[in-house]
Formats: sequence, C-alpha cells, structure tokens
Amino acid sequence: MIAEFEADLIRMRTREGMRVAKAKGRLRGKQPKLKPKQETHLIELHAAGQHTTTELAELFGVARSTVYRIIQRAATNP
Repeated sequence: MIAEFEADLIRMRTREGMRVAKAKGRLRGKQPKLKPKQETHLIELHAAGQHTTTELAELFGVARSTVYRIIQRAATNP
C-alpha cells in the first residue's frame, strides 16, 4: 500500500514537471535525424533512381529504416 502511494506521488510529480516544461516550451521529444532540406534532397535523389536505399543511408549517415520512413512520409504527404 505504501509502495502504491509512493508510485502515485512520483507519477503526479512527473506529470506536473512535464506540464511546466511544456508551458515553457522545453518539452520537444526526439529530434529528427535530417533537416527538412536534407529530406528534400534525399527524396529527389531517390526519385531520380540513381541510388539504392543503402547508398542513400550511407550518404546521409542514417539507417535504411530512416530512409524508408522519409520516403513513405513524402509519398503520403505530397
């Protein structure tokens, strides 16, 4: 019972801290691997068909899954 009470207190403090951080504009989450200009360039290179996904990943210094995700996002949001 005491452990549950302590866990509730921790959750409450965490939520309050996140609310304060969000109000101050400091709660942002994970930052994108590539900047918007880099994403546009990656999409252009992929559309040209001259590079494989693996080559694009190596060129931009990201994982192949990141390349796939960027391409998929561009296809759904033209």
